[in-house]
Amino acid sequence: MPDYPAHASPAFPAAAPPRPELRDRTVSELRLNDRPPLQQQEVAPPLVSPAVTPPDSPFHAGGQRPDRQPRSIPVSSPSPSETEEEPPTLLQRLPKVWCEVRARIPTTTGQEMFLHLYHNDVDEKEHLAIVFGPHIRSRSLDAPRPGETERDRMIRGAYVGTLFPGRTSSRVEQIRKDAGVSSRPSAGYLSALNAPGHGPPSPAPSEQADGREEEEGDIAGSYPLELGPPMVRIHSECYTGETVWSARCDCGEQLDEAARLMSLPAPTPASTPSNEVSELHANSERLPSCGGVIVYLRQEGRGIGLGEKLKAYNLQDLGHDTMEANLLLRHPGDARSYGLATAMLLDLGLDRKTLGQDHLGQDRGIKLLTNNPDKVRAVEGPNREVKVIERVPMVPLHWTTGGEKGVHGPEVERYLATKIEKFKHMLSG
Repeated sequence: MPDYPAHASPAFPAAAPPRPELRDRTVSELRLNDRPPLQQQEVAPPLVSPAVTPPDSPFHAGGQRPDRQPRSIPVSSPSPSETEEEPPTLLQRLPKVWCEVRARIPTTTGQEMFLHLYHNDVDEKEHLAIVFGPHIRSRSLDAPRPGETERDRMIRGAYVGTLFPGRTSSRVEQIRKDAGVSSRPSAGYLSALNAPGHGPPSPAPSEQADGREEEEGDIAGSYPLELGPPMVRIHSECYTGETVWSARCDCGEQLDEAARLMSLPAPTPASTPSNEVSELHANSERLPSCGGVIVYLRQEGRGIGLGEKLKAYNLQDLGHDTMEANLLLRHPGDARSYGLATAMLLDLGLDRKTLGQDHLGQDRGIKLLTNNPDKVRAVEGPNREVKVIERVPMVPLHWTTGGEKGVHGPEVERYLATKIEKFKHMLSG
């Protein structure tokens, strides 16, 4: 396995050394108003503790309706002078990834998602992509494999539409035949088939030799322009925070919040005929989401593994913060790598080339759910294969709800304080 540095796409140096004088400080004690402006154009407003955020405040519960898309902060590319001052160490190449299998998962919220399992040429772990909405598909999953039958394709999830007893074909042409559609279906119909809703135009069926080009065009199209930037969350595995109810971090809360945001209904385009909407949602209780993808990387404990992470917890109980504990165990403050995430986003068609340009001729990009400024650049890849154009802050629910919801306690407060002071995370919206 290659010895990739921390934040391997690109590599970033280890965070600043421990500062013992800050060890016991909590978020409410930080003088956040006195901090220097953050990088680029993102100047964070002062944070407030739950105690000074009254329930009737206009910014209570995130300052917006919970059924609306979140506020985001524009992210601009660094200027040439900024790049020359501190050029990051970049990988020679991105890892190779391929989607082995996917399956439909009905969720407790009523929305469905598709769980994609990825393999790669860097490690032997099974990384995941949790895809919401009908507009994002894996290229490597859809690619034909030698010797496989149509049933083999359906079993590994390389099908269009919905599986049902007696189905014999994975191909879109068969779906159209079953539905009695003889020409290119509407955008809404393709969305309902879990295929891109606004792919490139196809020739008429009579002009095609075998219908093959039409199938590939339907599957390989881009994320619909009218839905704005696709929403993306790069999430590192956290067994303690996601499974055993740990209040030492807010990782489980962030995973849940990302899934909630990606399940929100998509805005209906003004040009969509009402009869098409009725056709799509006649038997549905909820509108389909605009979707997005959570790239779930198996890098527990900021890349040090579960065993070392539990040792770090014991060091925290002995008085050290989360960064100090990692360093005392002879690990980097943050050993995570995001090269796999970048490669997975390319396979899912969320790169600059596939997304294309907007109506103003500007490169389209993604909306990244993160508080980590390093992650924004790292996820873009060594040659900026992916473009992050907006950042959605993941503000702790305990702050935005005045203490009514979310993870709370002295441990998570110290954890958040360390993120702000030492890892320079921007927990603001």
